[in-house]
Amino acid sequence: MKLLVVDDSSTMRRIIKNTLARLGYKDILEGEDGVQGWDVLHSNPDIGMLITDWNMPEMNGLELVKKVRGDERFKDLPIIMVTTEGGKAEVITALKAGVNNYIVKPFTPQVLKEKLGAVMGIEG
Repeated sequence: MKLLVVDDSSTMRRIIKNTLARLGYKDILEGEDGVQGWDVLHSNPDIGMLITDWNMPEMNGLELVKKVRGDERFKDLPIIMVTTEGGKAEVITALKAGVNNYIVKPFTPQVLKEKLGAVMGIEG
């Protein structure tokens, strides 16, 4: 399965990609903001999951989620938001926008594995 990781921090993208690789995911694309993430998703409609940060320049993660959910081709695409925004109001806002799961930074590889499993319907 092809995954897309969108985060303005190259370090965070690398951490997420390395964790995903250890979990067996090899086909991982990336974007450094919502605009780039949308472009990558748009040109790779076979992407099976989106993992996005919230706070990014150009187009933030919440805007990206809304844009993805507004496109018929991606309405069922699993989305996990990985962010420092850990307040209850932020989590509710993200869920209402259409994310399937939510991870607060910093996180452990085990948390990412569990959230991926929950979204994919796999026991972690």
